[in-house]
Amino acid sequence: MTDTHEVPVTVLPPRTNPAPAVVTWHMLDAPRSNEAFAAALPMNGLNAWRIHLGLPGCGARMGPNGMADLMERGKDDAVLSFLGPLIHQAADEFSVVFARLKDEFPIADAPIGLLGGSAGGLVALEVLARHEVPVAATALVNPAVRARTVVGLSEPDIGPYHWTEEADRAADALDFLARAEELARPILVVSGDEDYPRLREEASALVEAVDGRLETVAGLAHPLADQPGIEPAPQLPVAKAVDDILTAWFGARLSTVERE
Repeated sequence: MTDTHEVPVTVLPPRTNPAPAVVTWHMLDAPRSNEAFAAALPMNGLNAWRIHLGLPGCGARMGPNGMADLMERGKDDAVLSFLGPLIHQAADEFSVVFARLKDEFPIADAPIGLLGGSAGGLVALEVLARHEVPVAATALVNPAVRARTVVGLSEPDIGPYHWTEEADRAADALDFLARAEELARPILVVSGDEDYPRLREEASALVEAVDGRLETVAGLAHPLADQPGIEPAPQLPVAKAVDDILTAWFGARLSTVERE
């Protein structure tokens, strides 16, 4: 466990060094911390550094009231106070944290992998669209690809959202179906067949837009771990199925740089 500039980081080492890296962002559902996400999807068969970053306001950065504090931000303004700032802050933190980790660990100077789960998928896509670092491959698990859809799914908990012109602009900036041309390839989407239908529909649309790959996991709903999903927990069978898919995906696409 390494804390770099107050960003919680769980670092899992490769078998040999130097090795490339896969950087991940967790879900807002379980597992909802970097440590819990690393336990759910450790990708232990992958000879790469697995760098699991904590999202703002989550895990070790939760407020004193835990998830209730995040919920309050969502109720205040789901786009302008909560989701938009969270995604952009996480993407802004990435380059600084990754540069520091490259100084600390023998990470190969090679294209990296990106992985995001649920709302963490929006962070991975934002990082990918910024083109700040070379990316060998990206994977998304039960992803959100449009901020507007996340808000809609949250309304049963936070109440009806009142859209304004400013909120519309902020949500449009986090609509990766509309921004698909900005995304480097290749992209894998892993979708549970019991995930939210709207998320599954939009994930399939993204795969089509980027000529990506879709893998469906039977019996997988939206979470990858049991609730509350903050602390590391034993890997569930459905998470193991996802883990195997991700290990094979990144292993095939990072293997050439691993042998250098």
